[in-house]
Amino acid sequence: MRTILRNRPALSLLASLALATTLAGCNPVAASSADAPGKTAAPAHAAVVNDRKPNPAWQGQVDALIAGWFEHFPVDAVGAGKHEFDGKLPDYSLAGQAKTIDWLRGQRDTIAAFGDDKLDAQQRFQRDYVLAVLDGKLFWMRDSGFATKNPAYYAGDLSPSIYLTRPYAPLKTRMAAFVTYEENLPTALAQIRADLAAPLPATYIDYGVGVFGGLADFFAKDVPGIFATVDDPALQARFKAANAKAIASTRDLSDWLKAQKPQATQDFALGADKFAQMLHATEMVDIPLPQLKAAAEADLTRNMAALASACAAYLPGKPITDCVAKVEADKPEGGAVAGARKQLVDLRKFIVDHDLVTIPGTEQAQVDEAPPYNRWNFAYIEIPGPYEKNLPSVYYIAPPDPAWPKAMQEAYVPGKSVLLFTSAHEVYPGHFVQFLHANRSDWIFGRLFVGYAYSEGWAHYCEEMMYDAGLGDHTPEAHIGQLSEALLRDVRFISAIGLHTGGMTVAQSEQMFRDKAYQDEGNALQQAARGTYDPAYLNYTLGKLMIMQLREDWTATRGGRKAWKAFHDAFLSYGGPPIPLVRSQMLGGKPEAVLWKAPAAASH
Repeated sequence: MRTILRNRPALSLLASLALATTLAGCNPVAASSADAPGKTAAPAHAAVVNDRKPNPAWQGQVDALIAGWFEHFPVDAVGAGKHEFDGKLPDYSLAGQAKTIDWLRGQRDTIAAFGDDKLDAQQRFQRDYVLAVLDGKLFWMRDSGFATKNPAYYAGDLSPSIYLTRPYAPLKTRMAAFVTYEENLPTALAQIRADLAAPLPATYIDYGVGVFGGLADFFAKDVPGIFATVDDPALQARFKAANAKAIASTRDLSDWLKAQKPQATQDFALGADKFAQMLHATEMVDIPLPQLKAAAEADLTRNMAALASACAAYLPGKPITDCVAKVEADKPEGGAVAGARKQLVDLRKFIVDHDLVTIPGTEQAQVDEAPPYNRWNFAYIEIPGPYEKNLPSVYYIAPPDPAWPKAMQEAYVPGKSVLLFTSAHEVYPGHFVQFLHANRSDWIFGRLFVGYAYSEGWAHYCEEMMYDAGLGDHTPEAHIGQLSEALLRDVRFISAIGLHTGGMTVAQSEQMFRDKAYQDEGNALQQAARGTYDPAYLNYTLGKLMIMQLREDWTATRGGRKAWKAFHDAFLSYGGPPIPLVRSQMLGGKPEAVLWKAPAAASH
């Protein structure tokens, strides 16, 4: 599961996996056991009928687990809006992590002891949801091996974005929290350095150098100006001392990682058994790997055929590469950030006009340039957690690496049609709308824990759904923009399986992103590298295909296309459990992963 991700983008959240992305929504309902009697989804769409009385002890145990989770993972608590944990970092030492693993195992035993005979139907669903979160966390901490080799496992916790960009308190209060964070940072980084066992994979090294070196630069160049107006000499002196040590410690870790490059390996693969274990533990997916690979390749073939058709209409007689290049060359006016701001207005109106999904509340998402330490991917959104009130969400867009050649930098900025579907993914009706619903879940656990395939699957599903609903007036360039995003995620699906179970090299993955997803050099480099340290990034298309099949099955007896809004609202009401659990709730039967297959005659 991707857990408590509202404060961080998905990939960096391997530590909590978690990636993930981002708890959401402003004006959340107050969270306590008193307001969470256990209902997670409205009875109107639930396929399971309660057959027992609720167990009054159940929610107390869930509340105790959440309280313990915040103690063990204080950064998650801060992201959720529990600011009594401000500035705290976990014990990253291997001994400290071992204690946390023992606690997670004990919690799992306690939760599993609530057998079917002790819970009503709704609580049984909740128990399985909690167990899935614990199983996912245990996989990443205990079984993945990432604690000793993958800097991305730690990186999400180290983002200071909350204190700098989330206006949850006056600047002086947030400065004090940031200073506490910086005072704790050298110890945390020393623990991480001790945990990492060289030699390390080359892509892991590059990622770590970028993150920790980026933090050092950010602390030195940008942070002092953020707090310059705070009139408190004692706090400023404390900040100056802490910031100097934070710069030195992040630079030292970056330099240590750079020094590992001569001994770098290509030993990043989880292997088939561990990869399958990951899918089961984190997403309750038990589909055999050959079947998963075939599904990924089939969806890639479907989308490539649709792209060929769209390009034949858009640029007749020309190669697909020329067609994609022409669409990509039509850049958003004023740049990606300004273009995205305008797109959000149009996207929200489109959703309302076409009655596609409920947008709870009146919250809006802001758009800004991503900070230097968090530019590993083009776009992400940070959404305040359920304990926050009246705070904005921010859709961040990364500029190209200034070290790249000019042509490479220009190619990195997407065309406006591609950006349109990125904006749909991140905001309307993707992550932002999804977390508006999650933050209004009747059950606090559903507000806090949202899975990777659920979150990214929904956001990716929204791209194709919006095109099918008429976004872009079904013009060829709009279709090419949507398909560009779909092909990127298809190649991620294939690359994840290939890199970790099939002997695929990073260079081969990069070439596939260029040949099959028509990515520019910069994006292809980033995406191939990401597959090594984020093996779960197949979840975008995997989640999308599970949602599409669930929609087909659920709406088949409820009016088909006319029932889309009802389906979307129903799906989003569960918080964010594994999609097989949602399928069981909405259709009845056991939880299972069922992937959508395009009809043989479908053109897209």
